[in-house]
Amino acid sequence: MKKVFIGSDHAGYHLREKIISYLKKEQIPFVDMGNLKYDPNDDYPDFAALVAKEVQKHDGRGILVCGSSFGVCIAANKFKGIRAVSINSEAEAITSRKDNDANVLCLSGGEATLRLIKPMKFDVIKKIIDAWLHTTSSQADRHQRRLQKIRIIEKKNFR
Repeated sequence: MKKVFIGSDHAGYHLREKIISYLKKEQIPFVDMGNLKYDPNDDYPDFAALVAKEVQKHDGRGILVCGSSFGVCIAANKFKGIRAVSINSEAEAITSRKDNDANVLCLSGGEATLRLIKPMKFDVIKKIIDAWLHTTSSQADRHQRRLQKIRIIEKKNFR
C-alpha cells in the first residue's frame, strides 16, 4: 500500500486526529503533515500544499481535512498530477479511485464556520477511507484515455 500523507487546518484538526488513530490501528503507513497542534488561525491552503507536494514527490496518496473539504480540495488541485476529490460516501470513494485514479481524498471536519455542514459519523468516514485506499484504478481504455487527456491539459497549463 502506498504511503498516505495527511493534513488538516484547525477545522479538520479533530477529525484528522481520529483518522490518524485509525490508520495506526489498521497499520496503514502514513506521514502526518500537520497541523500538529490546534491553531484557530491556520490556513487550509498551507496544509493542502504540504500534502500535495508529498503526494507528487512520492507517487503516494493524501488525505486532507478542513471544515467543508472544499477549500483543501481546490488548493490541492492546483498542483500538477494531483486529482483531489471531496467525498461524502463509500460509493463516491470507490468511483473516484476506479474511474478517476484520485490520489487525494478530501473530507469535511464538520467544523465549518456557519455550521451548515453536518458532520459524518466516524464509522462512515472509516468506510470511505477503507474503500478509497483499497480500490485500484481501472485500467479500462476509456478511463486511461480520460486520464491521459487530463495530463495533456496539465502540460498546457502548468508550465
